[in-house]
Amino acid sequence: MTHTHERKEDEVSGRDSASVDSTKRAVAQIGENVRKALGGKTFPQHVKILDTTLRDGEQTPNVALSLDDKIKIAQALDDLGVDIIEAGFPITSEGEKEAVKAIGKLGLRAEVLGLSRCSKTDIDTVIDCDLKSIHLFLATSDIHMQNKLKMTRDQVVEKAVWAVDYAKSHGMIVEFSPEDATRSDVAFLKRVVQAVQDAKTDRIDIPDTVGVMIPQAMAGLITDLKTVAKVPLAVHCHDDFGLSVSNSLAAVLAGAEEIHCTINGLGERAGNAALEEIAVGLVTFFGIKTNIDLKKLTHVSRLVSHLTGVQVQPNKAIVGDNAFAHESGIHVHGVLGEAFTYEAIAPESVGKERALIVGKHTGTHAVEAILKGYGIELPENQLKELVIRIKKLSEGGKKFDDAELIALSYDMLGRTEEPGCIKLEEFAVFTGINFTPTATVTLDVAGRQKRASESGIGPIDASLNAIRSAVNKNIILKEYKLEAITGGSDALCEVTVKLADKRDDGVLSLGKSVGPDIVLTSVEAEIISLNRLCSIKKELLS
Repeated sequence: MTHTHERKEDEVSGRDSASVDSTKRAVAQIGENVRKALGGKTFPQHVKILDTTLRDGEQTPNVALSLDDKIKIAQALDDLGVDIIEAGFPITSEGEKEAVKAIGKLGLRAEVLGLSRCSKTDIDTVIDCDLKSIHLFLATSDIHMQNKLKMTRDQVVEKAVWAVDYAKSHGMIVEFSPEDATRSDVAFLKRVVQAVQDAKTDRIDIPDTVGVMIPQAMAGLITDLKTVAKVPLAVHCHDDFGLSVSNSLAAVLAGAEEIHCTINGLGERAGNAALEEIAVGLVTFFGIKTNIDLKKLTHVSRLVSHLTGVQVQPNKAIVGDNAFAHESGIHVHGVLGEAFTYEAIAPESVGKERALIVGKHTGTHAVEAILKGYGIELPENQLKELVIRIKKLSEGGKKFDDAELIALSYDMLGRTEEPGCIKLEEFAVFTGINFTPTATVTLDVAGRQKRASESGIGPIDASLNAIRSAVNKNIILKEYKLEAITGGSDALCEVTVKLADKRDDGVLSLGKSVGPDIVLTSVEAEIISLNRLCSIKKELLS
């Protein structure tokens, strides 16, 4: 069970000001310790972010984005502050070419480039997309040259130089990648870097194509390549050994000025370096700035997850559901007193909220804080007894949600909920093609009959809008959650509805219902939640 722990703006006090100062000191301490460990090494002031979610990210198994999806993601990345967007690999299909061309015409602030092999057909296809930038790649490892390309080293150098020359002759900004660079002979890799640099490439990317580097080796490679490279170096790290972010950060410390990454670490096989981890790591550890608006990270992460259908693992750093969740009694006690006792950064800094979890490790402070959010206070002895019951049930495998915690708290108070004063008398919802879903309800509210009719984006939205409107227009929906309990087309569903008074959203109510019909179950859950809210704030019934 999770509960978002937040305070209203009008509760900001001197203690909060002190907390802000403490927050700054805590973050500053991280950077200070890192710099000391690195022997006072100086860091670059700024690093560019190239996002390849729309290209390498879409190569995630079972991911296929529509044109509309790609445009939404490109616009979100631009709003996030990404410097360079790799829009796709246009030679692969007409649909891909159309998408790359459409993204290029959006007028984004970010540089938009298309991926291309070192062939005339590929390069011409990118040029046909009306892009000003191109990302050329050609393998330089013996593994690829012998088994895939069937080319000698001299032929690879010649082809790479020709491709850069050809793209530059058409006025393109060129970024060149020696594919599988980290498994290439370093002497030959340096020869290629020097050759494409002489051909006037604008940037050179060093791909760890199959994710085989460790941070120390990556730093050493970039340091070595910097002896010949005078143009900016980038890195493109894969996560086959779970080291893509570490390798990317190590490359920056060695002089790389650009990092390739994807939202949520999407990509082939184990994925790419995660943009959210890169951006937060750069500023937290090294004080290196990017153009990324960190507060928008969670929003963009959820958008990409929704459009790709790839769920973010709960324990994913920065944007996972558990990234700022606390269950241990010691930890919860700490974060309630001073968040940075058990948090490295503030959840708000990346667009998230802190969550308190009820389970077998829970202490009284967590339960007390959660219940207060619902306007419930228990005497100390009953609070302790409630925590004991929670621990015992959790050890048997029970997982709690807010509704069950509230039910347990009422039981501890030695009372059951009084019959609700809001009853549903009539209900109808209309929906169809080219028709705005509309719901009509008749309620008995404390003996008075009230009717309302509202529309919504779907039958559930319309129904919940109508019911709240009939009771009091100041009641707002804070959270709606739908879960399938069983499988199949006849699955039972579990609906949770969380409501609040928009004039005082510090007091919440929650209703939960289970049934076979999603709309009717949602209606029942909202009626339960309304009754609980109105029992706390009776003025809502007037």
